[in-house]
Amino acid sequence: MPTYERETTVDSPFEDVWAFNSRVSGLEAVTPDWMGMRVERVIGSEGESDPDVLEPGAEIALSIRPFGVGPRQHWTSVITARERDDGSAYFRDEMVHGLFDHWVHTHTFHADGDRTVIHDRVEYELPLGGLGDAVAPLSKVGFEAMFRSRHRLAKSRLE
Repeated sequence: MPTYERETTVDSPFEDVWAFNSRVSGLEAVTPDWMGMRVERVIGSEGESDPDVLEPGAEIALSIRPFGVGPRQHWTSVITARERDDGSAYFRDEMVHGLFDHWVHTHTFHADGDRTVIHDRVEYELPLGGLGDAVAPLSKVGFEAMFRSRHRLAKSRLE
């Protein structure tokens, strides 16, 4: 299965980076404007609207319209895991409805002194079976642009 990974170190304490990434507002802050993203709804693990922190079971429905072209594409993810230890943490979201046949995104954070290492790993499968498999290598171009922007925005918000 294709994967994409990117890592960045931010000059910000682990606690601040973890808190920032534990909320929908963090997702909104690091999504580049050219994605045209709208958060449609967030339901917490207990069924509450707009929870403060995204815990396992929380559902995020959003839509995107990259570069303002074409119809809005709808996407729903569920937080399936979230763990924190001393100086490290991760959470995982899995797409349950959307553009890909399979999408699992693991967000990992590690303290490095007064800095924090952010690591994204996405396992994905494109739609259309063999045709999707054939164009999968080209998808890395889009991932690279998206995650480069996300990491740049994270640095600018957190440093």
